[in-house]
Amino acid sequence: EVHLAESGGGSVQAGGTLTLACEASEYIMRKGYCMVWFRQADGKEREEVAGLDVDGRTKYADSVKGRFTISKDNAKNILYLRMNNLSPDDSATYRCAAGNTVGKILSGNGVWGQGTQVTVSS
Repeated sequence: EVHLAESGGGSVQAGGTLTLACEASEYIMRKGYCMVWFRQADGKEREEVAGLDVDGRTKYADSVKGRFTISKDNAKNILYLRMNNLSPDDSATYRCAAGNTVGKILSGNGVWGQGTQVTVSS
């Protein structure tokens, strides 16, 4: 079975913290895919927020550097996104995805979760 399932979204005031979780199937974890968090707000383009490659290297969008941290617990098959100092601009639907590369994920050769909503009020 191949699946990703996000959780942890919700409503928070500006300056608050949320930690998103993305539970991955064993197959995905064993494949050694890169894993990525994307977000998309209403009326805006999808944004690649944070990524973790098979070697453990991380990459962040400039808009979240220093505030968001991506990590993975291999024992639990969970990808996390800890989000500190949230602002209303961070409000969006957050989705995790996995694949051989980000390019392959975006070209349709990846696995996506359904998403979890994050709402930050001022």
